[in-house]
Amino acid sequence: MPTVQGTARRAAHHDPNVLRWLGAYTVSAMGDNVYYIALSWAAVQSGTPAQAGIVTAASAVPRALLMLGGGVVADRYGPRRVVLGSSTVRCALVLAAALLLLVTTPGLWALGTVAVLFGVVDAVFLPAAGALPARIADRSQLARVQGMRGLATRLANVLGGPLGGLGIALGGTAGAFGLATLLIGGSLPLLLTVRVGRVPADDRPERRAVLAELRDGLRHIRRDPVLRPLVLTIALGDLGFVGPMNLGLTLLARERGWGTAGLGWVLAGFGIGAGAVSLLLTVRGRVPRAGLVMAPATVAGGVALGALAQVPSVAAAAGVAAAVGVLAGLGGALGSALLQAQAGPAYVGRVTSAATLVSFGAAPLTFPVVGWAAELYGIGTVFAAGAAVCALAGAITLGSAPLRRAELPG
Repeated sequence: MPTVQGTARRAAHHDPNVLRWLGAYTVSAMGDNVYYIALSWAAVQSGTPAQAGIVTAASAVPRALLMLGGGVVADRYGPRRVVLGSSTVRCALVLAAALLLLVTTPGLWALGTVAVLFGVVDAVFLPAAGALPARIADRSQLARVQGMRGLATRLANVLGGPLGGLGIALGGTAGAFGLATLLIGGSLPLLLTVRVGRVPADDRPERRAVLAELRDGLRHIRRDPVLRPLVLTIALGDLGFVGPMNLGLTLLARERGWGTAGLGWVLAGFGIGAGAVSLLLTVRGRVPRAGLVMAPATVAGGVALGALAQVPSVAAAAGVAAAVGVLAGLGGALGSALLQAQAGPAYVGRVTSAATLVSFGAAPLTFPVVGWAAELYGIGTVFAAGAAVCALAGAITLGSAPLRRAELPG
């Protein structure tokens, strides 16, 4: 597999260039968390809970429809340039929402419009952000970079909630949107200092129509014996995981009478587990036989996910959730690292968009199905179904000899 020119061969957690990217990613992710809290709060203030749910889920529709095209944009113009441009537009959109709230009381249509536009920009931003690590670090450091990214995500989730609440408390919803603007905009100076490797001239595809480049990217996935099952495995794992661990967990806490405090403890357990495995990958840097390790981690993570709905107490649920975090975090990080290692340098954006389409686009749209199934068949059935889909993802890995034998670059 060809490499990208210009990346330094050093440990990622000691590389100033990677650390600048990590700082930008962390600040931007915190801004995203604050934005979604502000949007949810504004929507709840303007309508019913059901209407607020529609507004907050509206971003997923354009992501699902446009993300594959966003991968084409990332490969055509380069992930750093696309991340910078789309982050600027995201910042402007959130600032517009803050100003709108300062001068008027916007209705649900106005908030929904902001959410949809944010989702359109996200469809370009997310593939580029996912492709960027492969252009700033040596290929031997991809697992470590995914571990660092996981730690940044956990930190952003932990700090984003309190910051969003603080912004609302001090400045109302407009203040929270303003804080999100500062955080997302604060990532731009750091991103401007990040250096990226150059794709070798021989690997740069001829620029064609967007649909032709998209078909070329999908053909690249289909023809690669590792990428083909890997993209399917990642998509199925996300499909089985996202619904139960988001809406499903809230419904489980309500059914068991755990309350918001109990839900918080369960989420904390998951965060601790996921953070621990991210820290391990950051320190260790490389996992031998990555494909073979990913398969049982994904299957075991599915089993733990199903068990989460069967435990009686908050303490037990938090412990099981920690196991889910460890196993799902390990499988997900290895899958992402293998994806970036295996994709051709000119195709990373398109491959990333195909692999994450379910997680960022399709899976949130399944939340109404999760709620309907929980009401009709019980919350345990929802978790069991999610566990079965995750286990299927692991089985595909085990059944594919090229993926099972896949190694990360040394």
